[in-house]
Amino acid sequence: MSGGFRTGTLAVVGRPNVGKSTLVNRLVGQKLSITSNKPQTTRHRITGILTTDECQYVFVDTPGFQTRHPGALNRVMNRSVTQALAAVDAVICVVEAGRFGPADRAIVKLLPPGRPVLLAINKIDRLSDKTELLPFIAQMAQVFPFAEIVPISAEKGEGTDDLLRTAAKYLPEAPPIYDADAITDRSERFLAAELLREKLFRNLGEELPYGIAVEIERFEQEGDLRRIFAAIIVDKAAHKSIVIGRGGEKLKTMSSDARRDMEQLFGGPVYLETWVKVKSGWAEDERALKSLGYE
Repeated sequence: MSGGFRTGTLAVVGRPNVGKSTLVNRLVGQKLSITSNKPQTTRHRITGILTTDECQYVFVDTPGFQTRHPGALNRVMNRSVTQALAAVDAVICVVEAGRFGPADRAIVKLLPPGRPVLLAINKIDRLSDKTELLPFIAQMAQVFPFAEIVPISAEKGEGTDDLLRTAAKYLPEAPPIYDADAITDRSERFLAAELLREKLFRNLGEELPYGIAVEIERFEQEGDLRRIFAAIIVDKAAHKSIVIGRGGEKLKTMSSDARRDMEQLFGGPVYLETWVKVKSGWAEDERALKSLGYE
């Protein structure tokens, strides 16, 4: 790489459902972080890597900071957010255009002093009256001394190139950490579990996803073929039949959708076998959470 190359980590933070994962996927150009319209979809820190001729950006997608639910799982996720903020070069704080409430204020209170914070005002495509944007930008400039404010639509890709160019100025001059073609430091095993969990979040009822996790019990590779054996963990026996569905159709559909996403991400055929297990109280047991990859 030529002199002047920049490399740095950027934590992407915000309240639940503000579009952090959609933004990271857009910036990296690959689906790494799972998305749904339900809070608590992102439960782990996920690193997305983008390397250009001038920069290597290492984006850390964090769980939405939880202020309403005090359980063990949410405590673990909140700890993940604060740890990410303590170890980055810059922060991208995401808010929704025209909306700034108590959950957003809770995030602002966590922003680390001494590190540049860029404000990404997301979902500008959903503003029915675009004249509302300038007063909202002025309002946000009074909330915190943001280094930059960039309006974007992560879903449509509007403004995201501007966000990258702006973020580059706040990264230190340093050689790349990862290979130029790397897109994440997470394993395929982890990504497979996340892709399956996304289908569960998108296809099950409003309450059930929060009692659900995915554990990859075996991950084998034979040439281009990946054989993946995944247990879907539910909190209550009554939930098992909901996940499976009549005649097993719901589980079959969700597994097929997940397998297709895995094949696209991994670039090869996938054999996916899934089943449902009951582990009562897993979301309130920190030892169980650790065994499922929650740190």
